[in-house]
Amino acid sequence: MDAFVSEAPKGDTAAPPSSAALVFEIVTLFPEAFEGFAKASFIGRALNAQKLALHFHTPREFGVGVHKSIDDTPSGGGSGMVMRVDIMVKTIEAAEEARGRAHRVLLTPQGKPLHQSTLATLATRDHVMLICGRYEGFDERIRAHVDEEISLGDFVLTGGEVAAMAVIDGTIRLREGVLGNAHSTKEESHSDDNAGLLEYPQYTRPAEFRGETIPEILTGGNHEKIAKWRREQAILRTAARRPDLHARFVENERVLAEARIAEKRAKKELAAKTEPGGKKEP
Repeated sequence: MDAFVSEAPKGDTAAPPSSAALVFEIVTLFPEAFEGFAKASFIGRALNAQKLALHFHTPREFGVGVHKSIDDTPSGGGSGMVMRVDIMVKTIEAAEEARGRAHRVLLTPQGKPLHQSTLATLATRDHVMLICGRYEGFDERIRAHVDEEISLGDFVLTGGEVAAMAVIDGTIRLREGVLGNAHSTKEESHSDDNAGLLEYPQYTRPAEFRGETIPEILTGGNHEKIAKWRREQAILRTAARRPDLHARFVENERVLAEARIAEKRAKKELAAKTEPGGKKEP
C-alpha cells in the first residue's frame, strides 16, 4: 500500500516521486494511523511536491492460518505476544522488491536514543525502511536483518507508528527545499550550527502582554548585539535546562580553544625558523 501525495495510504495516488525524493518504506500493522499525518502541513506539501514518498507494507499479508496471525506466545513463557521473525523478514524483503535494498531501521525501546544527528544522517539517505513493532515486541532474531535500531527515549509506546512519524517528520524537514526557509534549521535547538545548544528565546507581537515586554535589545536594530545576546541566552538556557548538553558544549569549546592555541604556536615556531628574507636556517 503506497502513498505519494497527501492522501490516505490506500495505493498509488500519483506518479512516482522524483529521483530527489526521500523514500520511506513503512512496515506496520496499522497504515491507517498515518492518514492524518500524511495530509498535514509540510509533510503533505512534501508528498505533493514529490520530495517525499511513503510506501506502506503490512505483515498481515504474510500471516499464517485463517486469522493471518503474525505473532505467537513467548518461548519459555511470559506475558504478551511476540512478532514472528519469519513473517517480519518476509515483509521486509517483499517491501524491497520494487525499489531495492533500503536502510533498515527497527523502531524499539531498546534502540539507541534518537538525536538530531541521527536525523541528519538519515536525511542524507534516499531510501529508508522503518519497522514498527506491536504487542510484546519482536523475536530477537529480527535484529540480524536490520541496519540500525532507534528509540524515541526511555519509555514504551503501544507500537512504533508514532516513532515512525517522528523520524519521518524530523528527517524530511532537513532535506533541501522542504521548508520554506532553509536557514530555520541552522539556529534551532540541537543543530550543529548552533553548537548543539538549545535555541535562544523568541518573541513577536504584541510588544507587551500582561506586564511582560520584549527585551529592548531585540527592537533596537543592532544585529551584531542581537546575535551576541541570542548566543548568550542559548548558552544560559542550555545550562539551566540541559546541563548534560551544556557540559558537552563546554568540552567542545575547550577542545577547539586548545586546537587554536596549538595552531598559533605552530605558526609562531615556523616563523621563528625562517629568516626575514624567506630563507630557512640551515
